[in-house]
Amino acid sequence: MFQTRREMLQRGSAGFGMIGLAGSLKTAGLLNDASAAVSDNRNADASSHFAPRAKRVIFLQMNGAPSHVDTFDPKPALKKHEGEQPSGKLYKASKGSGFMPSPFRFKPHGESGVVMSELLPNLGRVADDLCVLRSMHTNVPNHEPGLLMMNSGNIQPIRPCLGSWASYGLGTGNQNLPSFVSLCPGLPVVGPQLWSNSFLPGEYQATAIDTSDMTIEKLIANIKHPRLSRSEQRKQLDLLQRLNQIHMAKRQNDPALETQIKAMELAFEMQREASEVFDISREPDYIHKAYGNTIFSKGCLLARRLVENGVRFVQMHYVTSKNKQPWDTHSDNNNRHRQLCSDSDKATAALITDLKQRGMLEDTLIIWGGEFGRTPYAQPNKNKKKIGRDHHHTGFSMFLAGGGTKGGTMYGATDEFGMNAVENRIHVHDLHATILHLLGLDHERLTYRYSGRDFRLTDVHGRVVNDIIA
Repeated sequence: MFQTRREMLQRGSAGFGMIGLAGSLKTAGLLNDASAAVSDNRNADASSHFAPRAKRVIFLQMNGAPSHVDTFDPKPALKKHEGEQPSGKLYKASKGSGFMPSPFRFKPHGESGVVMSELLPNLGRVADDLCVLRSMHTNVPNHEPGLLMMNSGNIQPIRPCLGSWASYGLGTGNQNLPSFVSLCPGLPVVGPQLWSNSFLPGEYQATAIDTSDMTIEKLIANIKHPRLSRSEQRKQLDLLQRLNQIHMAKRQNDPALETQIKAMELAFEMQREASEVFDISREPDYIHKAYGNTIFSKGCLLARRLVENGVRFVQMHYVTSKNKQPWDTHSDNNNRHRQLCSDSDKATAALITDLKQRGMLEDTLIIWGGEFGRTPYAQPNKNKKKIGRDHHHTGFSMFLAGGGTKGGTMYGATDEFGMNAVENRIHVHDLHATILHLLGLDHERLTYRYSGRDFRLTDVHGRVVNDIIA
């Protein structure tokens, strides 16, 4: 039966392989002068501005926002003033029962004495590798703008995300896999804009992978051809390439067409490597046991395999197919944090330990946190046994590990109630500037000219937090 060129391509190529190829082509020296203009727009080649401390990033995003006063920021004053209403200027007036102390015990861990709650026993064992940021703050305590700010530095869905900027600045670290991958077992609030390239060239958008089913055929569509052997696919691709060459001969100096022809060839080569790298069943039993058997834990293991094989930036969202923001504990805060922390704590600690044992933690930056924090005071609930906490943006906690950061550090502070960041305050712009700095990129020099203006991730803001750099 006659097939169009498009049908032949769809049947003959791996669907996954057609995504995110240009960065790999650039590294392989296959792109022509027209695509080189992308680098010229940055006013530098795809390389660091100075010696990097981190070569790769894994951003573990706790969608919905964990409570800082139940995890990394103990506030004994909440017990003393339990039931009192917060004073001062509030984004939204408290309508609940006032200050609510955490029921969880806090204690120092490791030689450094990093303090965290009993909900995080496994992270406690790697405390000396953690750089806990206790003075984070952001612009708005709503999920959509909060997630956009944390991911793209702007509260509107109009800018490239952090991973896209990193890929644009540094290029790819491999020839057969994407530079930027987003692992997402469900669709979070906002959705694909969280891993969007926006106005940056399309090659810098993340390859999004649904990790709700880790079967390799489910992870990557069309990774195995249903009928053709590899040699048969080779013949089919050769035919396609001859047709494309005839097509190109009539359209001289068409860089987009020439790039696509070469991309098809590379896509064919990607089928083999991707099927191996994304297959976590190849890991030994003791590794699976260390990480756990949840969706999030399997995603953490996959993230390690990806960065181990040259993926520059991995973004992982803590969501499920049924819950877009699991950490959004408006009700039953305490019990839900017990469940959520149990999962995240084990897998995250296993990831840090695994990377360290492989000698990769020193140049792999781990980022853990939500889009903001949760209120130190209670949110009303008809069921008094399931009291929750509301959104809170003026003071919250995150942590970094590896990648040139100071392990065993607690940096910054909120006030006695955990309401506001008051010491060594870190805005999201500052966090972004610091992440880029660790990757060897100057956030003020990493720009892209669009619509008559030079844009950057931090816009006109941001400072590098040098105190947390080792």
